[in-house]
Amino acid sequence: MTEPVAGPRHLVVWWLRAVFGVIGLAAFILGYVGFDRLLQARPGTAHDPYDVLYYDLQLFVFGAEPFQNAGPYPWQLQVARFAAPLFTLLAVAEASRLLLAAESRRLRARRARGHVLVCGDSQFAHMLADRLFADGERVVVVRSEPFGPLEYRLRRYLGVVGDPASPQVLRGAGLSRAHTIYACSEDDDRNHAIANTASRLVQDRRQPPRVYVLVHDSEMCLSLQARRLGAAGSSRLRLDYFHVDDVAARALHRHHPLPPAGGRPTKVLIAGTGVFRRALLVETARHWRARRADAPPGHVVPPLRVDLVAPDASAELAVAASRYPFLTTVCQLTAYNLDLDGLVGLAQLERDRYDRIYVCAPDETSGLQFVLDTPALWQSAESSVFVPVYQQAALAAAFHGDSRHDLLDEVHGKLRLYPVLTRACDARLIAEDLTERLARLIHERYLQTQHRAGVRPGDAPAMVEWSRLPESLRRANRAHVQDIAAKLLSLGCVVAPRRGGTGDACAAGQVIDDRIEELARLEHERWCRERRGEGWTYGEPRDDARRRHPALRPWDELPPDVQEQNREEIRALPDVLSDSGFELIRLAPAVPAQRRGPGDAG
Repeated sequence: MTEPVAGPRHLVVWWLRAVFGVIGLAAFILGYVGFDRLLQARPGTAHDPYDVLYYDLQLFVFGAEPFQNAGPYPWQLQVARFAAPLFTLLAVAEASRLLLAAESRRLRARRARGHVLVCGDSQFAHMLADRLFADGERVVVVRSEPFGPLEYRLRRYLGVVGDPASPQVLRGAGLSRAHTIYACSEDDDRNHAIANTASRLVQDRRQPPRVYVLVHDSEMCLSLQARRLGAAGSSRLRLDYFHVDDVAARALHRHHPLPPAGGRPTKVLIAGTGVFRRALLVETARHWRARRADAPPGHVVPPLRVDLVAPDASAELAVAASRYPFLTTVCQLTAYNLDLDGLVGLAQLERDRYDRIYVCAPDETSGLQFVLDTPALWQSAESSVFVPVYQQAALAAAFHGDSRHDLLDEVHGKLRLYPVLTRACDARLIAEDLTERLARLIHERYLQTQHRAGVRPGDAPAMVEWSRLPESLRRANRAHVQDIAAKLLSLGCVVAPRRGGTGDACAAGQVIDDRIEELARLEHERWCRERRGEGWTYGEPRDDARRRHPALRPWDELPPDVQEQNREEIRALPDVLSDSGFELIRLAPAVPAQRRGPGDAG
């Protein structure tokens, strides 16, 4: 679990408590000295240190026997007789605040607005809540285990105790006013139950929250994403499933991009059979593809050389390449069917120098031990040897703290422990869900098509990269993705994870070609409904300030180049899906009745 961040308010409270403690200690000392002097000044009064101590303690309960006689009193006692009751009142107020903290937080959670809801008792849920709070989000945590008083004090986010799948508990956590919900328990079925409950509770909300469901099996996660993609058009809920390996692999190259090779092919070695290797291989290839796309004109970036060392290396590369066809166009893949011990004697390890080495052992402790005990790996790595870890984030921090807190030697920067769970707690990357990634890919293909047609960047509002695209155009691309379900229903097709030739993918591609005109027309009509829903009208020339667009007219009145643009978007659908590991499978030769969307009524 990540450590809570001490903010300015926490420091102020700490200093106030320190001042209260000083007041109490000063009252006790001054009271003892004052009573001792008072009793000595009164003739005929017998006393001993225990009597003085007893009278001193009575100051804290608003009275003491010597005060029954008139003064004068020593100045020490005059100060103590006011300071001691003040300390008592402060102590009672603090105790009341702690006793009522749970109830106060429950009421604040119910009334929360614009917050993030994190559901679950898992380590990842705790880490994600801490990270979101550190990033400035208002966080409400729902879990079945009670919160301790110290945890309430250290972690300033709100907490609700109960079953996260219960409608009453989620209402008490302010679900209807949350903007994002994370279902992150250790049990996948519990996470699905949380998503089901959230869907029922927000079905009438104008802008329902985003719901992200953690799935612990990567293959199941991909299959559920396919089924969600096929049903996205029937639900207004923005729902996606995620796996920590996929998120952490995307984060890896953002934090640690591949170093330039300097005039030679870049080489990467992935060793081991750990679960992280598939996500690592795919995201490494995507990272390299983006680098090739960003290369200046005339500069050719060669394919990335990737060597996989594992007992099942050949089978793993065959499965990965069949699911993600772009791997073979971006990378030069080589398999070595060896275990980790055989890696030491690999000729390529002795002859070549890899720009980066990843060791993904099924047991992270043994994998780390192997790297620590194998200097040949350090010598063969130009930059670093990465070891993904799940349960040893504290050890990673010991290796990679700042200059004052580096507890362990990084072997001159060669050794790099990569904390998977810590890096996966990135809300921005989790928010780049399947809908977002497909929408971005559609936009990138649009840019490529327009560039080939001679349109230069900046000539139109949409001719910019995704990060600079206006939000209204991003929503249009997301709506295009969410309408894939309606198109698939019209085609009698479904989306499924690519299995390397299984199913009837060729038939699905053929049915798209056979009905390209109808599908392009339907896409244009959908786009017109979506644009008109945002207040756009027909007008020439295009005027974004006044929301006028020349393409907002019937299909038959469109210029041929605009019609062809719609056809290209439909033709690109299989390629867009294959980039994320999916394919179209045709199930029914007959075309079912089309599903009516919100804009079809009337």
